[in-house]
Amino acid sequence: MRLERRAYVSTKLVIVAPILAILASLSLSGILIILAGVNPFIAYFEIVKGAFGSKLAITETLTRASPLILTGLAAAVAFRARLWNIGGEGQFYIGALVAAAVGNNLLLGLPVIISMTLIMLSAMIAGAVLLAGPALLRLRFGIDEVVTTLLLNFIIILFVGLMIEGPLKDPFAFGWPQSVPVDRSLRFADLVPSSRLHNGFLISIFAAFSIWIVVTRTVFGLKARATGFTPQAAAFSGISLSKTIMGVALISGALAGLAGAIEVMGVTGYVTTTLSPGFGYAGIVVAMLAALHPGGVIASAIFIASIFVGADAMSRATGVPSFIADVIMSLSLLTMLIAIFFTNYRIRR
Repeated sequence: MRLERRAYVSTKLVIVAPILAILASLSLSGILIILAGVNPFIAYFEIVKGAFGSKLAITETLTRASPLILTGLAAAVAFRARLWNIGGEGQFYIGALVAAAVGNNLLLGLPVIISMTLIMLSAMIAGAVLLAGPALLRLRFGIDEVVTTLLLNFIIILFVGLMIEGPLKDPFAFGWPQSVPVDRSLRFADLVPSSRLHNGFLISIFAAFSIWIVVTRTVFGLKARATGFTPQAAAFSGISLSKTIMGVALISGALAGLAGAIEVMGVTGYVTTTLSPGFGYAGIVVAMLAALHPGGVIASAIFIASIFVGADAMSRATGVPSFIADVIMSLSLLTMLIAIFFTNYRIRR
């Protein structure tokens, strides 16, 4: 028995692989649900019902999916070029913090649309700069960006804690550790009345479409794909690997920073150290389930969001701990990695 690389990967196989990975993760998670004394089909029905069974459930799922789409895009863009950005969580937080600082009172004299645009641009610049550092360390000194981006997550969260307990602390929060709020006039409007779904969801969809255009219809996208597929051949053909990697880093960090701004401007209005339930890390799972395709990121983000939103309802109905959502997400990543491997390789006798 030996492994042989496939000479051609069909579109059908690319589409089927994520579906099989999800089914495998649900099957494995079902074993744990059975051990908890619950029928897994009933548990999964309750998850679907909790995520899509009412207008409120649907809007909550899409609200949770909005930052996941952006962090998923951030990971997908970087991974395509073999830039292993594990720092989406830190970039999310720095974007959120900058959005709160800029949106508190610095832009109140400008038209609302310009002010909101500047807030998002500021957050994107902050996220881009944060990832530019590890990218430069990799290009200049060969330092592994997996380590630097991962460690930066913890540094940034500590920095956020410092700022919301110091210069950016909300004086009207009665001692609660949170940042100054974004001015009410600069927050996103609701897409659906009496819900938390906001215009940030439309921005995330537009971002996915824009990234798809960049990846598939521009010279830079071609260079990024070539850099990720065969760096030596790309360099031999005249592509500047350093410029391409740096460009990818700026786009990836900007997307994760925008996710933080959208969460602040659309949901909370301010920043705390518990703002993210793991959007940056979940974005990696979203990107892998989408096979790094910008269009697939939307579907996989909604899937992951539905698991987390529906798990709470399932837990109340069946008694199975809601932590099963983390298990499903983790297993989805592992099974997807296996699916990607067998998408590219076959077993020969």
